[in-house]
Amino acid sequence: MRYIYSFIIGAALALASVFIHSSLAPYGLALSLVSTVAGIWSIGRTWGGRAYKSVAAIAWLVVTVRAGFPGFGQEFLIEGTPIGISLINLGVLCLLLAVLLPA
Repeated sequence: MRYIYSFIIGAALALASVFIHSSLAPYGLALSLVSTVAGIWSIGRTWGGRAYKSVAAIAWLVVTVRAGFPGFGQEFLIEGTPIGISLINLGVLCLLLAVLLPA
């Protein structure tokens, strides 16, 4: 059950990051990256396992990659602007940091 919760929390963190990253640049991007690291790190701190953090990180990647592709109306949630590209690139680095940090 904790794996499912980890997946849901990771997806919720990614959804919040996607919606916040482009607001009030560059503070929205910084807030989304810091909250991603803190949220995924706290999963490992709460349940004591790197596997749970990895599941949350995979969920974060799935949601953000999907948000970078066009939807049914050809809309993009993560655009190809420097802020959007930074969210994806720095987000992966933040995921690695959050997963590798000791709990």
